[in-house]
Amino acid sequence: MKSKILALFLLLSLTLSSQAFASEKDIYEFSWLDPDKEVYVLQNRKFRKAGHVHVNAGGGITTSGAFVNSTAIQGRVGYFISEDFGLEGIYSKNTGKENDTAKGVQTSGPQGTGTTPFRRIVDSYMGAMFLWSPFYSKINTFNKIVYMDWIFGVGYAQLKEHNNKLKIQTGVDITETTETHSGIMWEAGLKFYLDQSFSIRTDLTAVHYSANNISIPGSSFKSNYDATVSLGYSF
Repeated sequence: MKSKILALFLLLSLTLSSQAFASEKDIYEFSWLDPDKEVYVLQNRKFRKAGHVHVNAGGGITTSGAFVNSTAIQGRVGYFISEDFGLEGIYSKNTGKENDTAKGVQTSGPQGTGTTPFRRIVDSYMGAMFLWSPFYSKINTFNKIVYMDWIFGVGYAQLKEHNNKLKIQTGVDITETTETHSGIMWEAGLKFYLDQSFSIRTDLTAVHYSANNISIPGSSFKSNYDATVSLGYSF
């Protein structure tokens, strides 16, 4: 599922967008136009990010976790220092529950006595990222130009989750274990401009953190992936 989400972002850019690396000051002049009209190359941006504070609010689904169905509600606040570089803070409130796969594992076997699968349910995470937005595109669809920016980010996050570690270790259905982890966060997003102020943004946000294993000593890296859509406003 994670690879499908990543492939979707790549497919959108390759099939719908065209990118150019010419200077923003370069222009083409056409003799059949009025003398005072100029046609600018792709690199001329219509909407600007530099010097603007942006806020986003939206939600989506968690695409990781074989035994859990989860959703996420996210809020973002950021600022672009230039057209290419910016900063952003994010808070995500997640909710989840065991899915049919988990229930199927629990009821399998003789007389319906199966194995209780170990699962983590993310409650929330928050963090800050350094943003890089080197590419933008213009999409001509139904005689309307849609302007789009690619946004990549990397940073630090703290994640809270609860799990059924004690239930598996003791065999008793007791209170779940709550844990907090620090980790690396990254994202890939597409920002579609409605006008200079409003935009729609799609994001794949990942948090990678280290947590103790349930069956063997030591710890290993775990991951949480959220695919979201949000409405944004730039000041």
